[in-house]
Amino acid sequence: MLIKTYGSAVHGINATTITVEVNISQGINFYLVGLPDIAVKESQQRIDSALRLYDYKIPGKKVVINMAPADIRKEGSAYDLTIAIGILAASEQIKSSDINKYIIMGELSLDGGLNPIKGVLPIAVQAKEEGFRGFILPVHNAREAAVVSGLEVLGVDNIKQVIDFFNGEAKIEQTIVNTQEEFYATVNNYDFDFSDVKGQENVKRALEVAAAGGHNIIMIGPPGAGKTMLAKRIPTILPPLSLHEALETTKIHSVAGKVGRDTSLITIRPFRSPHHTISDVALVGGGAFPQPGEISLAHHGVLFLDELPEFKRTVLEVMRQPLEDRVVTISRAKFSVEYPASFMLVASMNPCPCGFYNHPEKECMCTSGVVQKYLNKISGPLLDRIDIHLEVVPVPFEKLSEIRASENSEAIRTRVIEARKIQEHRFASEKDIHCNAQMSSKLLKKYCAIDQAGQTLLKTAMERLGLSARAYDRILKVSRTIADLDKSENILSNHLAEAIQYRSLDREGWAG
Repeated sequence: MLIKTYGSAVHGINATTITVEVNISQGINFYLVGLPDIAVKESQQRIDSALRLYDYKIPGKKVVINMAPADIRKEGSAYDLTIAIGILAASEQIKSSDINKYIIMGELSLDGGLNPIKGVLPIAVQAKEEGFRGFILPVHNAREAAVVSGLEVLGVDNIKQVIDFFNGEAKIEQTIVNTQEEFYATVNNYDFDFSDVKGQENVKRALEVAAAGGHNIIMIGPPGAGKTMLAKRIPTILPPLSLHEALETTKIHSVAGKVGRDTSLITIRPFRSPHHTISDVALVGGGAFPQPGEISLAHHGVLFLDELPEFKRTVLEVMRQPLEDRVVTISRAKFSVEYPASFMLVASMNPCPCGFYNHPEKECMCTSGVVQKYLNKISGPLLDRIDIHLEVVPVPFEKLSEIRASENSEAIRTRVIEARKIQEHRFASEKDIHCNAQMSSKLLKKYCAIDQAGQTLLKTAMERLGLSARAYDRILKVSRTIADLDKSENILSNHLAEAIQYRSLDREGWAG
C-alpha cells in the first residue's frame, strides 16, 4: 500500500515541503531513497525501537521510502516521525484518512519520546502558505510554531500520542499563542539600563547618535573605562523591534536552534558578543551543512566585538561585504543559501598592547611604533565602514560616587525613535534604506547638503586634523543624524563640528 506523509527541509531561512512516499509490498528489505544523509538513514533503528515499545513494528516486507523532491539533500533526524507514521499507515497499523493534512516532524528517541528540532518557524510559515491544516511536532517546539496564526499546532511528547490521534482514540491539545500580546508584553524587557552608567556623558551622547542613525561605532580606551558596560546597554536605546523584524529574527534563531522551549517570539534586539578566537565560518555562517553565523544571529540587533585587534585578520575581513550589503551568501558547488545580516557593529579596543596610551594618569609602557603597529591590525577598508570613532576615558572617583541617578535608557530611546521616524519618512521612496548609515553617495548629495559656513568648517577640519578622504562621507552621515536628533531640516555648523570629533582614528599623528 502506498501512503504519502509530509515533512519539510529548511534551506537558508526558508522551508521546502518534502513528500515522504512509503510503499509496502511483497518481498524483503528496507530501502530509503531520495538523497537522505546518514542521520536520515539511521532513522530505521530509532523507528524500530520506538514502535516495538508500543507493540507496533516495521513490517517484515519490502519497504520502499522515497523522499521527494529527490534532488534536495535531506539532513538531520527530524524526519523520524514523518517516516514512522508513513510506515504505520502504509502497513495499515493506523488509520490514514487525515495524514496528508498535516506536516509531521520530530526526532525519535529509542523509547518513543520526541526530541526538539531546528527550523520550526520557517516550516510552520511554509505549511500555512501551502494550505496544510496543521503541524505535528515535539511539544518543546510547539510555542515557536504557534506564532503562525491560522495553523493548527499540535505539540506531542511521544509517538503513541500521534498514533492515538490518527486512530481517533485521543485528541492532542492545540498550542495557541497570541502573537500580538506576546510581542508587546516583552518588547522592552532588558536586564541593563543606561541609568547604571556613572559619568561618561560624552560617550552616551555618541552612542545615542549611533543608535539614532544605525551607525557602526568603535570605542578606544584603557582597561576598566567602561567600554563593555556601555556596549551591553546599546540595545536598550535602539527602537523596539517591529513585529515583522521580530518574526525575521526568530526565523534565523529557529534555523540555528537557538529558540528556547518557553520562547515563541524573539521580541528584543539581539546582542551577540563572540570571543576573539572565533573562526571566519562561525562569524559569517557556513560549514558543510550551512548554518547562520554570528552576524546573522545579530540581525536587527548589535554585534559587539570586544578587543577588536585580537581577532584574526581573516575573520575581520570577511565582514566587509556583509557590512555593506547587509546580507551574506554562502555558496557551495551545488547550491547557495542567503542569510540576512543587517546589524549594528559595535567594537571596542585598547589604544595599545599595554592599554594605557593617552591615559590621563598612567604611563604607557609600549615602545615607539608599537602603538601604530597595534592599530594597523585593523585594516583601512574595515575602519572605513565604521562611522564613529570614540575615545573613552576612565571615570573619576567623584562621578562614580555620585548618588544622583543618570538618564535612563527609556528617555534616550524616546529621542532615538523620534529621529528614526524622521529617517523613515525621508527614505520612504528608497528601497532597502531605513536609516542614515545606509545612505549611498547619491543619497548623500541629495540629503546632506551643507551651507558655505559648513563647507569652510569641514575643509578647515580636514586640513588641520589631517582627516582622511574616507572620513568625509562618514562625517556627513553622522552630522545628518545629529541634525535629525535636533529636529533640524538642515545640517548646521554645530552638527558638523560634533560629527568631526567622532573621527579619532583618522587624525594624523593620533598614534604618534
